[in-house]
Amino acid sequence: MDIKQLRALVTVAEVGSVTRAAELLHLVQPAVTRQIRTLEQELGVALFERTRQGMQPTAAGATMVERARRALNELERARAELQPTPGVVSGIVTVGLLDSTSNLLAEPLTSAVLRDHPGIDLRLLTAYSGHLQQWLDEGDLDLTLLYNLAGTPSLNVEPLVREKLWAVAPPSAGLRADRPVPFREVVSNPLVVPAAGHGLRALIDQAAAQAQAEMNLIVQTNSMHVQKQLVRAGHGWTVLPGVGIAEDVADGSLSAAPLRDPEVWRSIVLGTSRAGRMAPAAEVVAKELTRRIHAAVRQGQWPSAQLPAGGRAKEA
Repeated sequence: MDIKQLRALVTVAEVGSVTRAAELLHLVQPAVTRQIRTLEQELGVALFERTRQGMQPTAAGATMVERARRALNELERARAELQPTPGVVSGIVTVGLLDSTSNLLAEPLTSAVLRDHPGIDLRLLTAYSGHLQQWLDEGDLDLTLLYNLAGTPSLNVEPLVREKLWAVAPPSAGLRADRPVPFREVVSNPLVVPAAGHGLRALIDQAAAQAQAEMNLIVQTNSMHVQKQLVRAGHGWTVLPGVGIAEDVADGSLSAAPLRDPEVWRSIVLGTSRAGRMAPAAEVVAKELTRRIHAAVRQGQWPSAQLPAGGRAKEA
């Protein structure tokens, strides 16, 4: 088993075609076919099957592709870190951002890293907290934002910010940041909510139980974008963190107000793996991400947020 075989395996799985994989790898098609067959012979299992949709990994092939991709990524990271220039921090850093924070943090973080550490190859992934935690556990992320999570046997967490959840409605509802709305009033309207199993949904369900309120759920989705889109179209109200709707409120496409009776908070943490040492490049990016978050809160860009060290809440 060698690196060329692993690259061929991963490339064929990604593009679904030996011919296209050969083009991307700058090889002739028989060479790629030979590498796959040699790997199959060594492992004693079929890695692909031919279908109308192209080359599809078998169950064994999918497992091997996942492991091979991870091995190739680690080799790429090592090559990027082992640079001869003294004093220059370099390497690949993959960061997970919560969907709700990406509009606020992605560009300032990227600008700061490109300006101050051009040797870092920065990669940003966005998703919900559960997916980000899984990717961190699996080694696909170096660091990530997560919420409502304490330390685990596999993860270190550093508290970064606390924020309220907000009721979100069409502009005609006239919700305002300085007039918190009772949870019971929110759920008296048709609701667009995250799907069951999502961390934000768990907070909403807990608030409903505390308020002894029955929710009128009309749509459940795993997309914050879809939540906001359906509310804009007048299909109902929703509940989201303030950071996720600040721009929409500012441009008048949505109205929003913090929840009360009960207030609902989420805590955002920085998660890193306990396994192995944290690369210098990842440490640099983690510090910069923390600075960006603190700056956003202090400058009032993060609605109803508090820093963990007793920082004063900032209202949008």
